[in-house]
Amino acid sequence: MGDTEEIAVRTVHLAKVYPSGEAEITVFRDLNLEVKSGESVAVIGESGAGKSTLLHLLGGLDRPSEGAIYFGERRISELDDGELSEFRNREIGFVWQSHSLLPEFTALENVMMPLLIRGTAHQKAARTAMERLVQVGLEHRATHRAGELSGGEQQRVSLARALAGSPKVLLADEPTGSLDYRTGEGIVSLLEQLQRQLELTSILVTHNLAFARRCDRVLILDKGQLHPIDDRVPPPQT
Repeated sequence: MGDTEEIAVRTVHLAKVYPSGEAEITVFRDLNLEVKSGESVAVIGESGAGKSTLLHLLGGLDRPSEGAIYFGERRISELDDGELSEFRNREIGFVWQSHSLLPEFTALENVMMPLLIRGTAHQKAARTAMERLVQVGLEHRATHRAGELSGGEQQRVSLARALAGSPKVLLADEPTGSLDYRTGEGIVSLLEQLQRQLELTSILVTHNLAFARRCDRVLILDKGQLHPIDDRVPPPQT
């Protein structure tokens, strides 16, 4: 792990409010979070609690109604759209429940995409992408189209793609949600291994309490606030 005293990601008085006719829907307000460098944090909670909304805000895919989001000392909630897009490409890796691979492209080509978007030369992008496929154990499937891969293999390619640009922070939203338990277990084990190996800071949203407890810390999002989980808190229902 990295320096556990350094704060990699933090939110200050974060709020997200959606207009609904003449009223408003408050997902959360005055939400504060600190994640240390090299730490893995799981966020659990009931459906509709705002877990995915929080992850989208942390990833710069949406903007808060109030408050601030910092990566290190950089306040990303103040970046313009172009700066935010570049920041996401270079600093954050995303893994979703839906792998969102391009089915007509090979596994290698899918992993290369973030690097090509960044402007990396094709040969270098291919070399880096293959290194990531080796890390997730799929180098032998590099030339197969994404549509020819199993669900677990597709999620491994998605993970390799998320890590292609050497991000500092990995955000994962229900990465095992569409997989059976055994396949999901393999993905979680791989996430653990890579997080340690690459000294990533990771934030995982999941309904699976067993998977969540394998992180360094588990938080529950309930009634708009994050709380440390303890044995008195029942697991959320899927």
